[in-house]
Amino acid sequence: MTGYSSKTDVATANGKQNGSGNQTGENGTKPTEFTPQGNHAYPYEVIQEIADFIVKGSGIRPKIGIICGSGLGSLADIIQNPKVFDYEKIPNFPVSTVEGHAGRLVVGTLEGANVMAMQGRFHFYEGYPLAKCSMPVRVMKLCGVEYLFATNAAGGINPKYAVGDIMLMHDHVNMLGFAGNSPLQGPNDPRFGPRFPALVNSYNKDLINKAIEISKTMGIESSVHVGVYSCLGGPTYETIAELKALRMMGVDAVGMSTVHEVITARHCDMKVFAFSLITNKCATEYSDKKDDEASHDEVMAVAKNRQKTCCELVSRLVAEIQKTA
Repeated sequence: MTGYSSKTDVATANGKQNGSGNQTGENGTKPTEFTPQGNHAYPYEVIQEIADFIVKGSGIRPKIGIICGSGLGSLADIIQNPKVFDYEKIPNFPVSTVEGHAGRLVVGTLEGANVMAMQGRFHFYEGYPLAKCSMPVRVMKLCGVEYLFATNAAGGINPKYAVGDIMLMHDHVNMLGFAGNSPLQGPNDPRFGPRFPALVNSYNKDLINKAIEISKTMGIESSVHVGVYSCLGGPTYETIAELKALRMMGVDAVGMSTVHEVITARHCDMKVFAFSLITNKCATEYSDKKDDEASHDEVMAVAKNRQKTCCELVSRLVAEIQKTA
């Protein structure tokens, strides 16, 4: 991928590099250094500074934001005229520590629309609080993003799902929320959204219906489902008892991300489309077979095999949005 390289060009986006390698502003001052305390919420002003850094460095105000799940980083590779920002070079931005997450932000165009994509997200199990995991969604909002596309690799609990299928999310069960964890904990800043946001229509029905129609034109409708996703804390995969309980609750697929990002996006009034790539079938019966155990290698292999299909689905849906722009 060519374009903006934070190793060489980051200075032009936010001033210059000082002798220690830290960024300095155009007037010689360093950008605000913020270490979140307490509930780890980022002040509006810090998020605005991050957004300004990205918009100035890319020269683009994106309309659509994409979060690439495990093994699905190729979604960002199809962006045209990309400007690439390494997370470690973005002021006050977290760093992804998971294999299969490149740790880069890519800004450019896709099907004529201005987009930005995260190649690598942040997870609760990495030690990040949920407010920090979902902070990039607020950055997207202040960059100008109106639509959030969130993708993930997930285990299929619904017995009708096969490995390689795609589940369009129309609802979720927030298990981390059941335990009292929320990305919106702490004082509410009304510049982002209301104190008590409603989530009954979190996933945009029009986008889901358009994705279903697109799947038919692609000839993949038999492997596309609409279902309920649940996020657990991880990093362990689920026990048999946990999977049985989730299935009884109506959950179709389970993973370790996305829900807190969706909550944050809806809080700031972004339209949300999300899907899970089913990378393994969850075992719901006790067995001594090692083949029944989920693994990250399996997740990455399935994602690699289905990345072309996922990219086409996203591209066509972006094109549909752009038609109405």
